Amino acid sequence: MAYTGLSPKESYTALIQRKRLYSGVMLAIFILLLVSGFMLANDRNAGGFWSGLPQIFDFPAGVIGDAVPKLDQLPGHLLTFLPALVETINIAAVSTLVGGLLAVVLSLLSTRGLARWPRLIPVFRRVMDIMRAIPEIVIALVLIFVLSGGPVPAMLAITFHTAGALGKLFSEVNENADLKPVEGLSSVGATWSQRMWLGVIPQVVPNYFSYALLRFEINIRASAILGFVGAGGIGYELKNAMSWGLGKYDEAAAIFILLFGTIVFFDQLSGYVRNALTHKGGH
Repeated sequence: MAYTGLSPKESYTALIQRKRLYSGVMLAIFILLLVSGFMLANDRNAGGFWSGLPQIFDFPAGVIGDAVPKLDQLPGHLLTFLPALVETINIAAVSTLVGGLLAVVLSLLSTRGLARWPRLIPVFRRVMDIMRAIPEIVIALVLIFVLSGGPVPAMLAITFHTAGALGKLFSEVNENADLKPVEGLSSVGATWSQRMWLGVIPQVVPNYFSYALLRFEINIRASAILGFVGAGGIGYELKNAMSWGLGKYDEAAAIFILLFGTIVFFDQLSGYVRNALTHKGGH
């Protein structure tokens, strides 16, 4: 190493200064890219961002202003849209269940040391990458074009995405599983499915369940969003209530309350269950 003539303290100070300089340059480049990208997006949007910014609270004010005088009708609206909310929850539940089962299979087939066909591990991993990469709304739009509107396209779209997302998480859980039970079952002639069912699943099922509950929360929101493109559920009712303009905002407010209450309820419930599973697994 070449002698620089600097003491260790001076060398360290110079190194820190260079790092700060490089960090400052990178930060400046990032800010310039961010600003230029924003300006480009604003121009593509007919330059309407800054002019529309003062009206950002007009819609919430309109909803509140239209709903407050009709508070006496709120309970009736909540009951009216409750079946649509149940449909949204059902879509999310079925999608999570079916997607979770597919994710279990894909994760086991893509985990080193557990895979049925080790050479195909990269194939199954790329399949899960594709399933995660395609947004639910894109899949739903294609399926709605083929199958027409309704809850089935939403369920299939969310199931497809859920299988890829949970498959990735499940495979990471599988990598931490103890292989001794699997080796013991293999020594007595157990099949691959028997080794997975008896040797791996009992170890990882608490983590599986925890991740599935977290995904269920996400799928409730995804199901509501897909309703805006005609995939049924409470999102479809919200789109109709908002599209009618003033005079229907009281119904939109009722739907917002139902959605908010449902998401908070399942968030708290799943959080409680996940904590219970974590503490149980820790003991």
